Amino acid sequence: MNYRRAFIQNSYLHLIVVSYKRKSIFADNIELLRHAFKNAKQFFDFEIIAICVLPDHIHVILNPKNIEEYPKIITSIKYYFSKNYNVGVETPTYGYVNKGEKGIFQRRFFEHTIASEEELNNQINYIHYNPVKHGQVNKVKDWQYSSFHKFVKLGLYDNDWGSEKDIENIRDLDFE
Repeated sequence: MNYRRAFIQNSYLHLIVVSYKRKSIFADNIELLRHAFKNAKQFFDFEIIAICVLPDHIHVILNPKNIEEYPKIITSIKYYFSKNYNVGVETPTYGYVNKGEKGIFQRRFFEHTIASEEELNNQINYIHYNPVKHGQVNKVKDWQYSSFHKFVKLGLYDNDWGSEKDIENIRDLDFE
């Protein structure tokens, strides 16, 4: 099956990468995941605008210099992580094994091209609020695997951001 992806130069992308069978592996292996992103940056020119790593999925907003490379960026991250992750790997289904996959990531990833600055802000809010949405923490500031703290340091968020008023624009968004 061929998937059609949008390649709109100079755009931002909200990408969601999910673990195989939603296994909780990312937060526990955050350093390996950081190395996987650093490794990808050696080969591809992209900026991470915002990111939130949950136990079983990753939200990231990227701005790649060459928009057509974003699938390769995700592949590079998944490859590096998979190559260096050996703890508790579940034997995947035949289709995964047949393609040389280890059963760490879901095969596909979600992609959403961001069309406006307002949408970009809503998407950033959405990913920063995601740990609260999934019950990981009660307050956005309490989740350590997120770019939220960088945004607070830059003065873009108040440290206590995440109230009902703060999230009213993202309430109807659902990318899961």
